[in-house]
Amino acid sequence: MTLKFTLSLSAGVLALGLSAAQAQEPLKIGVVSVLTGPAAALGQQVRDGFQLAVDQNGGKLGGVPVQITVIDDELKPDVAVGKVRSFVEGGKVDFVVGPVFSNILGAIAKPVLDSGAILISPNAGPSTMAGKACHQNFFVTSYQNDQVHEVLGKYAQDQNYKKAYIIAPNYQAGKDSLAGFKRYFKGEILDEVYVPLTSLDFSAELAKIASAKPDVVFAFLPGGLGVNFVKQWSQAGLTGKVPFLSAFTVDESTLPAQQDAAVGMFGGMTWAPNMDNPQTKKFVAAYEAAYKIVPGSYAQQAFDAAQLIDSAVKAAGGTADKDKLRAAIKKADFTSLRGKFKFNTNGYPIQDFYLVKVAKRADGKFQTEIAQKVFEDYADPHAKDCALK
Repeated sequence: MTLKFTLSLSAGVLALGLSAAQAQEPLKIGVVSVLTGPAAALGQQVRDGFQLAVDQNGGKLGGVPVQITVIDDELKPDVAVGKVRSFVEGGKVDFVVGPVFSNILGAIAKPVLDSGAILISPNAGPSTMAGKACHQNFFVTSYQNDQVHEVLGKYAQDQNYKKAYIIAPNYQAGKDSLAGFKRYFKGEILDEVYVPLTSLDFSAELAKIASAKPDVVFAFLPGGLGVNFVKQWSQAGLTGKVPFLSAFTVDESTLPAQQDAAVGMFGGMTWAPNMDNPQTKKFVAAYEAAYKIVPGSYAQQAFDAAQLIDSAVKAAGGTADKDKLRAAIKKADFTSLRGKFKFNTNGYPIQDFYLVKVAKRADGKFQTEIAQKVFEDYADPHAKDCALK
């Protein structure tokens, strides 16, 4: 009788377990990205990089099925706030991943964080949220905005350039970018130019550059801005005449349009598609097979964001215990595509940074490639102002 009871009880427990597994609620994740307009190429890489990681995990993260809602912020803060608020207030949300641009992040951060969801930025890393405004539920899988630009500032200083012309869009990341460049470049700034985020004609700026005769030009012009600037730079006959350094102006999101006009130009980044580690080789091959383009940092950082969530949910046994989940996120116990990766106290990474150079591959495609390491285990300068420990 005892044996029968034990078998019966075991069967009952098994049935209960199957029922619980079948009833398991999915992780609810909103991916906020720009999917319309000139910057859509950036946003598509964020969306696709995140989705690729989920697909490779069989539609699950941390062993839990994933329900992804993709939100097109249209690069309009008011539109982004309305869509995101509707999403986070409409039901239990575990994570919001995004956006690409810092002005959108600044707009959506409050409604997301007020809802109790964890906000993970796979690209935007404004200085404003790295210091006093840091938040226990905010993490970044990219960098602090200043840092990538500091790579170019240090390189320009090391090359002993004396006079620089610098240009960026007029929004938070643009201001961070030029501040980052100037943190290490100690020469003369001939002109510091801020253009509208929708600029596509740079003839006036290129005429000023030709007239000013700088030793070096530094530009942060992402997406469609970068495509047009580099093409017009070449048309103006400046190629080879003035050293051109940039961040996000020549990268995998812009190179399909810029092509040969960008070859040889330098940028700064934490990763490149030719990074020599097995996880990068596997990722690049899978991404190109799935989406037919070379992945850039936008896709890489979003892929890492998904891997971060996967590791944290697994370690915390779900998302119910927020303290345990946050602690698991802080550990960053996953294999980043860039190699070394850990979080600082402000939720921004400590990592290596590289000078990268645009190259044309043997198959005719274009990509950035590692030229040299500029910073090792580099922490952003704003973390000291964050009260989190």
